[in-house]
Amino acid sequence: MGGQFSKRTGEAPPVLQFDTNLQYTAELSLYEAACRLDPDLQSFDRTLQARTNRVINSLASGVEVRALTFDSLKEVTGSLLEMNQEVVKVILDCKKDIWKNQELFELVEDYFENSLQTLDFCTATEKCLKKARDSQLILHVALQQFEKEEGVDGKKYSSTLEELNNFKAAGNPFTEDFFQDFVTVYKQQVLMLEKLQLRKNKLDKKLKSVKAWRKLSSIIFGATFAAILICSVVAAAMAAPPVVAALAAATSIPIGSMGKWIDSLWTGYENALKGQKEVISSMQAGTYIAIKDLDGIRVLVDRLEIEIQTLMQNVEFALREGEAVKIVVEEIEKKLGVFMKSIEDLSEQADRCSRDIRRARTVVLQRIIKHPNN
Repeated sequence: MGGQFSKRTGEAPPVLQFDTNLQYTAELSLYEAACRLDPDLQSFDRTLQARTNRVINSLASGVEVRALTFDSLKEVTGSLLEMNQEVVKVILDCKKDIWKNQELFELVEDYFENSLQTLDFCTATEKCLKKARDSQLILHVALQQFEKEEGVDGKKYSSTLEELNNFKAAGNPFTEDFFQDFVTVYKQQVLMLEKLQLRKNKLDKKLKSVKAWRKLSSIIFGATFAAILICSVVAAAMAAPPVVAALAAATSIPIGSMGKWIDSLWTGYENALKGQKEVISSMQAGTYIAIKDLDGIRVLVDRLEIEIQTLMQNVEFALREGEAVKIVVEEIEKKLGVFMKSIEDLSEQADRCSRDIRRARTVVLQRIIKHPNN
């Protein structure tokens, strides 16, 4: 439409010549550009032009005989209703979608709750590691006692066996409750990642509909312009019968900000979606890292458990077969270094997991602060 309104329709006289200095020229230019890029808009614009030209030409014919006929007014009202229905159809096709803060905030609340539970699990891991270090110290003492008792007649490694028995009594620091907590936290993180992915997919689809929303805004602008143009011609024609006066009055329609206003609504909607996506992406990254850190913890715990079980079997053998103490101690000396290394590796992994979660929580909070509340 826009400048296209100045074209002739059949043998009808020119409908309207636009002044390039009009305040809405920029908006009409944007509308024309959108029409050139979108076949659907081109079709809408052709229909809009035909109806608007038909109405204004009909009005011009009525004015030439110094009267507005009933048929002329019927043409005006009928065309306006047709154009409004055209817009309604497009709006119904593009379902109105408003950013629901509540849905986003529920995801954020779930994310922070899950991250807190994971932090609690990291703390529980450290408590288990403290028990593992205590068991490690017991074995050190047992080795020291063995050095003192070796070669001493009558002792039969009593102090060594006592310390080994203390190690056995300490048991496995990783209890059934620990593993249940791990499974619970891990499942929650995986479920959180799935929910975030679903939400992100919805946002991606909405952002892909940007073209449809721009088309919709262009259609609204075009239909609004045409409707106001026709109404202005009707009003001017009724007040001043000469056709020239009526058409000249149409050039002063005050809709210069209409296109900008509609575009600003669309831009605000797009920015809201992008803001949501930033928050979702931050939570996704944090959740993904937490899952990987938990995977690392589980691998190291399994490795440490195997080493503890091996040491426990050696100790039980020494306690059952007193004469085998020397052989068992030699095995413990070989495995103790690996046991200590496994404890430190797990400690570093648990600490890394805790740091990553706190860092991710900070990033998400920063995104929320930045996120527009519109």
